[in-house]
Amino acid sequence: MNLSVRQSSIVDLLRLQGLMSVEALATYFGVTPQTIRRDLNHLYEAGLVRRRHGGAELNVLEHNVSFQARRITQLHAKARIGMVVASLIPSGASVLLGFGTTPEQVALALADHQDLTVVTNNLSAALALAHNMSHRVVLAGGQLRHPNPEILGADAERLFNSFKADFGVSGVGGLDSDGALLDFDMAESDCHKALRGNARRQILVLDHTKFGRRAPVRSGSLEDVDILVCDQAIPEPYREHIPSSVQVLIADEVLS
Repeated sequence: MNLSVRQSSIVDLLRLQGLMSVEALATYFGVTPQTIRRDLNHLYEAGLVRRRHGGAELNVLEHNVSFQARRITQLHAKARIGMVVASLIPSGASVLLGFGTTPEQVALALADHQDLTVVTNNLSAALALAHNMSHRVVLAGGQLRHPNPEILGADAERLFNSFKADFGVSGVGGLDSDGALLDFDMAESDCHKALRGNARRQILVLDHTKFGRRAPVRSGSLEDVDILVCDQAIPEPYREHIPSSVQVLIADEVLS
């Protein structure tokens, strides 16, 4: 299921405004209420919005939506982030690559590099890299966390702890205004801690929707990061909590 440009914009607008009526959305986008209702039905089926009488609001819960729903939201932003990260990683490097849809876009951007050693618990990322026979892809064993194409738990942590890589690339469930990195459960948090603790250069990837997104488990802070790659400029008050040692790269600026 893919989102149109207007449907992605509706998600962004609901994130900013909260509950909005069908009529208000129709006026904002200059289309008919019937068109907005079709858009909202599409977004509801993707698990991105909740229906409310006469309108809709963002489906903001303290648990993550499915991988398939997440991979179609902010897709272009995540792809741009992936391109920036790929420019930082030379051929021949070793990479610990985490789970999630933005690391998947990093893998796609890295596919044409040569001779990478990539250690990951992200099956989609592994498949994206497997088409290049020069890469060595090392996968975590264990049980898939349905419906997400990822392996979490002791096996994934043990795998990351067995390496000392040149780069670590990880996403995040949300970023709090005090700079805390947030995940949705302990398995995600423990996996991210193992990944970030075993790479010489830590790259955090996140699109702008992660700022202020609620998730209950703390998995670290911005002090654990060497490079932060985002699609858009960092908003206040998050900027003031970024340590001076962290290099911030904004995809919209780097790729302009």
